[in-house]
Amino acid sequence: MEVEGIFPPLSLSAKFEGSFAYLTVRDRLPTILTKVVDTLHRNKENFFKDYGEDGIKAEKRAISFLSKLRNELQTDKPVLLLTDNAEDTEAWNEYMGRQQDLMEDGQPVSWFKSPWLYMECYMYRRIQEALYMNPPMDKFDVYKEGKTQSFFESQQAIKSLCTYLQELITNMENMTEMKLRENFLKLLQVSLWGNKCDLSISAGQDNSQRSNPIDSLSDLQRFIIVDDSNMVWSTLVAAQGSGSSGKKHARVDIILDNAGFELVTDLVLADFLISAGLAKQIRFHGKSIPWFVSDVTKQDFEWTIMQTVAANHKWMSASGVQWKHFMKEGTWSYHDHPFWTLPHEFCDMPLDAADLYRSLQGSDLILFKGDLNYRKLTGDRKWEHTVLFDRALRGFHPAPLCSLRTLKADVQVGLQPGQAEKLSSQDPDWMTSGKYAVVQFSSPHREQ
Repeated sequence: MEVEGIFPPLSLSAKFEGSFAYLTVRDRLPTILTKVVDTLHRNKENFFKDYGEDGIKAEKRAISFLSKLRNELQTDKPVLLLTDNAEDTEAWNEYMGRQQDLMEDGQPVSWFKSPWLYMECYMYRRIQEALYMNPPMDKFDVYKEGKTQSFFESQQAIKSLCTYLQELITNMENMTEMKLRENFLKLLQVSLWGNKCDLSISAGQDNSQRSNPIDSLSDLQRFIIVDDSNMVWSTLVAAQGSGSSGKKHARVDIILDNAGFELVTDLVLADFLISAGLAKQIRFHGKSIPWFVSDVTKQDFEWTIMQTVAANHKWMSASGVQWKHFMKEGTWSYHDHPFWTLPHEFCDMPLDAADLYRSLQGSDLILFKGDLNYRKLTGDRKWEHTVLFDRALRGFHPAPLCSLRTLKADVQVGLQPGQAEKLSSQDPDWMTSGKYAVVQFSSPHREQ
């Protein structure tokens, strides 16, 4: 429990045996490391073809580094400082010092005793260290194959979505505000369920009937356990007249999550916002290094637009051409501040990334996609489920913001009294299955 707002609740951690954090560190993280090693093995010939003997030596050294890392994790060894002299190395090592100060009885910071959020982020950063330390492999994205596969497996859904978008744009001029709102809410939900739709699409048999994500929305509605969509709409409408001449100058920032199908749902939503005049500018924020297996990097972002342009489908290609144009004219822009791949909670941003925080303060609406962003928004702590979202943000209020998240970690705030208990009795895994979702809004102007 938090005492009068002074002490936040404990961080989720693998030290709580049997918890989801414990199972993740024990089982899932070593599996991811094994897959990364397998990917490097499989690409051995490519490294040789591209870089000769240097490529083979680099691959061997990286695999040896990662095997050692996996052993450190599984035996709960103390966490090591980074040694790769990248632009964020100092920030990581400084953060480790902070974590050390928080350890009980001077114990060293270690995989099973420290906060789960920190340890999981740290693992992905150490994977990057294995590559940084072994040029010419330092630019290799070990997750690229999976991200590419996700995009191609979702082609049918992407075509359906682009067709739907182009129909909306064609009829935009005749659209009443009520109809505009209805379509905005639909595309917001498609973006929310981005990874959910992705999973059902690649499930094989379901493929053909699930080919249109718009058709799944009514079935999924009951699984949205907090729905502040109306506040998101109101915020966009209120931002309309903010220009000095009454022109529409609203800026929306989208903090991206996964590449593949989910990124396309974000691009479709962003296109609608511009085409409907609900926003004048969209700023996308991705990761500066490959991260959490499927997160969007600049390369993924550019590749996805180029693939959409080149698609052998009229409306998909038309969408891609429009997106390329938005990027070229600056209506859309892509940004990747190193803070997004640090382990910090977002309430640290005003001090630890003041430039990014100031930039976000210029936004009319910030959409935070996915589970990891929610964990960082709330500090990945053992909050009571009924604690207000505003309070769990602990002072992080750069601009009106909304989390679009399917639940895959055991932190959830802002629920009604009794709601969590009811969900637990119906479905014990409700917080970690990805079956439930939230559209959760907070504004700096609301009562704290």
